[in-house]
Amino acid sequence: MKQPYLLLTPGPLSTTASVKDAMQIDYCTWDSDYRHVTETIRQQILAMAQANPENYTTVLLQGSGSFGVEATIGTAVPRTDATLMIAINGAYGHRISQIAEYYDIPHIDVVFNEDEAVDPVRIEATLADHPEITHFATVHSETTTGILNPIEALMPIMHEHGIVTIIDAMSSLGGVPISIDELDCDYLISSANKCVQGVPGFAFIIAKQATLAHTADNARSLCLDLYDQWQAMTKQPGKWRFTSPTHVVHAFAQALIELQAEGGVTPRYQRYHASQQLLSDGLQALGFELVIDPAIQGPIITSFKYPNVDFDFADFYQFIKQRGFVIYPGKVSNIPSFRIGTIGDVDTTDIQRLLTIIGDYQQLHR
Repeated sequence: MKQPYLLLTPGPLSTTASVKDAMQIDYCTWDSDYRHVTETIRQQILAMAQANPENYTTVLLQGSGSFGVEATIGTAVPRTDATLMIAINGAYGHRISQIAEYYDIPHIDVVFNEDEAVDPVRIEATLADHPEITHFATVHSETTTGILNPIEALMPIMHEHGIVTIIDAMSSLGGVPISIDELDCDYLISSANKCVQGVPGFAFIIAKQATLAHTADNARSLCLDLYDQWQAMTKQPGKWRFTSPTHVVHAFAQALIELQAEGGVTPRYQRYHASQQLLSDGLQALGFELVIDPAIQGPIITSFKYPNVDFDFADFYQFIKQRGFVIYPGKVSNIPSFRIGTIGDVDTTDIQRLLTIIGDYQQLHR
């Protein structure tokens, strides 16, 4: 069946036909071939993220990316004598705060405007005011707007204070070059259906083994116990504790093959960046204003302000969808806006077609 439209969203995203084809066979979770695929994926993720396998491990977890974030927060932070600082500049930072609330984890939220990057100076000042802080979490690519937060500047500050670090890199890992060895973070979380270009079904956490080893009794949930999931996968390589999404795992394995065929993360980043730049320049030429400063804009998703008070997003959305693309409504709380993603199996040819369609829409509504 022909794909009715391309997803210009930050994940789920448009996948290749070969990734879809990888899901056409049923697999047994106990089978040695399947377990080998799982174990291979764990090692390939470390290589993609430039994480030394002697120091880091990959833990796969059933569910969406938020399951991975919740498992990490709930396992990494001890039940007593711990305080989590969260740097927030969008909906996904606020979600980490919600998780902390559910688990009764003491937390200090450092909240920035949604169109403002996390400021390391303010973060350092907050640390000075709160010596009780033991853990730190933030979002790398905040898809509320498309901001890319400066994790490279934040990690050294945390190291100076001996703080355990948690990075939500959900929509950046695989599409933005990241070296975990250089960052020296404790946890980095992503998902199968983002820049690796797989399909939804599992999250994965890259964890420093020495840090994870001290979390045995921390988890507040059976299914979201990151430590136990790690132990199961270590004692029986490729074995998940509970039923795994077998079709999704094979789709992800194929997606990793295609990432390597593209040349790795850097060429993929360059493709995403070229699409985002064309989109940004093209829509500005059509009269749409950017929500955030290009200096802090990532290549994943871009937010645009409504062009006027009479703009009908629902009508705009349907016009574009009928011509082959699906975009996102805005998520910025105080600015009427919409968002367009530039990741997945799309390139500048697709973006140019989109710009033509949007130009046609404007001609009809002058």
